[in-house]
Amino acid sequence: MTRAELRLGLIGTGIALSRTPAMHMAEGRAQGIATRYDLIDPDRMETPPPLTSLLDRAETEGYAGLNITYPYKQEVLSHLHHLSPAAAAIGAANTVVFRDGQRFGHNSDAWGFAEAMRKTMPDIRLDRVLLIGAGGAGSAVAHALTSLGVGQLLITDRDMPRALALAAATGAGALAGSEITPNMADGVVNATPVGMAKLPGMPMDPALLAPAQWVVDIIYFPLETAFLRAARARGCRVTNGRAMAVYQAVRAFELFTGQVAQAGRMQAVFDAFDR
Repeated sequence: MTRAELRLGLIGTGIALSRTPAMHMAEGRAQGIATRYDLIDPDRMETPPPLTSLLDRAETEGYAGLNITYPYKQEVLSHLHHLSPAAAAIGAANTVVFRDGQRFGHNSDAWGFAEAMRKTMPDIRLDRVLLIGAGGAGSAVAHALTSLGVGQLLITDRDMPRALALAAATGAGALAGSEITPNMADGVVNATPVGMAKLPGMPMDPALLAPAQWVVDIIYFPLETAFLRAARARGCRVTNGRAMAVYQAVRAFELFTGQVAQAGRMQAVFDAFDR
């Protein structure tokens, strides 16, 4: 596949509202790379195939790479030949590059989340942070928060063994347990899919939030979740998944093409959906 025929895709469920295709195709055009980006959603298929079949088909059809989202970020690891240090440490991949008959797994979520926090919440307290969700996205966020200097990371998940495993993998200062409550933290991050258009609801009772706390939801479709609305109504400082979505796409584009993407340009494409 030549650069002039770059073909990419996103594998995940409930992704009809994703803004990722538009960001990648517009950035490709801006750099003189004709780019096609497909949504590959098993939920929209008559007979949903296993992940391995989707990967095989994409590789056979000449895709240069794929983004991977819920619920496949951890499952995909067993279908790859190589992992970047970040993907290996996090235990999840959201970007797969096909090259020379090999599959290379990367994680641009952690870098994307860290950059988003630096841009949108540069002055918040990070003594104690509560992370809701210990899956593929949660693992990336946990490592990003650690890199940002969080004093103590508190992790909760419906699957408590998974939360405990993530706390152990994240390192010193991370705790997980059913006794953890939101009032123990300076801020809260939702890294679960609860609140997406596909999975409406809230990851926790917003009545437990205090006005002095900050709240981040990594979901961006919808851009404002019910959880963020409730947190704002309680006086919390909030930010949505917009910046993370843009910055993870910036890193993924570079992995796919070897070209440096312009974050401002990709952000403008993202924001155009709201006009």
